Amino acid sequence: MIKFSEEKLAEVNKIVARYPAGKQKSALLPVLHLAQETFGGWLSAETMDYVATLLQIQPVEVYEVATFYSMYNLKPVGKYMFEVCHTGPCMINGSDEIIQYIKSKLNIGAGETTADGLFSLKTVECLGACGYAPMMQLGKNYREHLTKEKVDAIIDECRKNAATNN
Repeated sequence: MIKFSEEKLAEVNKIVARYPAGKQKSALLPVLHLAQETFGGWLSAETMDYVATLLQIQPVEVYEVATFYSMYNLKPVGKYMFEVCHTGPCMINGSDEIIQYIKSKLNIGAGETTADGLFSLKTVECLGACGYAPMMQLGKNYREHLTKEKVDAIIDECRKNAATNN
């Protein structure tokens, strides 16, 4: 059964307290982030139902938000999530080629995870860094002006980090 620790529940209560009484739905985005971070990097139906219960809202209200925003994962993802922008400015600067390169290099499609669970590839809408195109988000960091060589270096860096942290 999905349940936050007492420490995480205190954090949820702190988030909810930022908003006026009766407006706890306003806490949904940060609580979903906390849930995703806490429960394995993705939001299962059980997790979303739990968040709905905590915020005293209908489960469908949680599903609507979680399915709308690309920052929420609705299935298990790899340790390293490559979120590659595929909107206009990035496409003009080669994001399609970068996406294809990542697909062939890791032998996965968009929305898939490598067999070893290390990498996932996600194509996303604008990440607001058009001047640095093509680019991707990797965790909390942006990787900019991507080339095939930079992608190779990022993959190697992730593999080394994974090996070091195991």
